Amino acid sequence: MPAEYAIDPTGIGRLLGLNQMGEIKEQLADEAIADAAAQLTTMSSPAKERSREPLNQIESAVVKPALAAPIQPIWEDEVRVVLSPGEGTEFKLTMNMGETANFHWVTDGGSVNFDTHGDGGGKSISYEKGRGVTEDEGELTAAFTGNHGWFFRNRNNNDITLVLRTRGNYRELKRAI
Repeated sequence: MPAEYAIDPTGIGRLLGLNQMGEIKEQLADEAIADAAAQLTTMSSPAKERSREPLNQIESAVVKPALAAPIQPIWEDEVRVVLSPGEGTEFKLTMNMGETANFHWVTDGGSVNFDTHGDGGGKSISYEKGRGVTEDEGELTAAFTGNHGWFFRNRNNNDITLVLRTRGNYRELKRAI
């Protein structure tokens, strides 16, 4: 209907209230044109007059963090074991001297005592020990060629679940029995 577009030669649009709809549409169209003109004015300013400062701020806020965010590789191995009260278990990585592996382990239901150590070729080493720990992560670098890993013991009065995740330079993750 023409009244819908603010054209009402017969007057019926005004009686039915359709003129108001046309007037609102015209007003919105005028506002859209004014907004577009304001944007065009801002965008068409000469390059010499525009400051590079806002662009630098945008680039540092958007581009650099995206480039700086390291991409973490997925875990190569994950083991999950339930330890009864007093029970212990041992996991070892077979590694050459100087090789490095990343690890993360976490418990559910309580804490554990742990001993991170290595053995092989008549050598042994203790890297770290802990009591009452629920989570640890880091890098394990083999001091010599052999087996390097963790012994865990549940000193709680209830079962706990232990999850160990590893990735890096090693040939095998095995559970020592």
